[in-house]
Amino acid sequence: MNKVMFGRFIPGHSWVHRMDPRAKLVLSFLYIAVVFLANDFWTYLIMTVLLLASVAASAIPLKVYIRGLLPLFWLMIFTVLIQVFFGAGGHVYWQWGWLVVSQNGLNSAGLILMRFVLIILVSTILTFTTEPLEIADGIESLLSPLRKVHFPVATLALMLSLALRFVPTLMDEAEKIMNAQRSRGVDFGEGGLRQRIKTIVPILIPLFVNAFNRAIEISTAMEARGYQDGENRTKYRQLKWHGVDTVSLVIYVISLGAVFALRYFS
Repeated sequence: MNKVMFGRFIPGHSWVHRMDPRAKLVLSFLYIAVVFLANDFWTYLIMTVLLLASVAASAIPLKVYIRGLLPLFWLMIFTVLIQVFFGAGGHVYWQWGWLVVSQNGLNSAGLILMRFVLIILVSTILTFTTEPLEIADGIESLLSPLRKVHFPVATLALMLSLALRFVPTLMDEAEKIMNAQRSRGVDFGEGGLRQRIKTIVPILIPLFVNAFNRAIEISTAMEARGYQDGENRTKYRQLKWHGVDTVSLVIYVISLGAVFALRYFS
């Protein structure tokens, strides 16, 4: 299996799996919004404990979530290094030319890293425990008031669900193409930056071609089955709000409310 886990659905019967997709979407967006209010040890402790409790409630091992973070490791390191060397202010620990490691830079790097990890993990919980079709139904239901202004809610929900569904598929195809290139003697780790970019081009071209071909095939298949987006479509899966959704919402509101209080009233 490809290391990129984001967008994959893992079947299960846990607390989080049984939740209404609308509740999971609302709680995820609420959590991501409040993450940016966290600014000290106690607020991040609350956010971390709440996230770990959600991971435990999903009944999916923590190592699976950590494996999903690995493909983004270098992006996180790059972001942290930018904050470390270009964050000014406070006590200066090391300086070499225009590169400075200061107290404010380290604090800013730590905050950015924590936010990065928390946002990715809470998004991964959503995709691990919710089928793409359920996510589409949840988004469509939450955005249904926009139909009054003739906003194409059903089309948007379909686009998001299809995009999310085929993220892991595209990653798997990229891995297959890279393995084929390696069998022909291509080394993706050798040479400078320009040489590495040149080795990536033979991957991107067939990947985009396959993506477009798959999009055309899906479109043709949906048209052959008489698919039409609109308000009059019936749904096999009916969304129902349960007790687990109410309990989860209360827990999240209390926890995130504590973060808000510590941020502005402490």
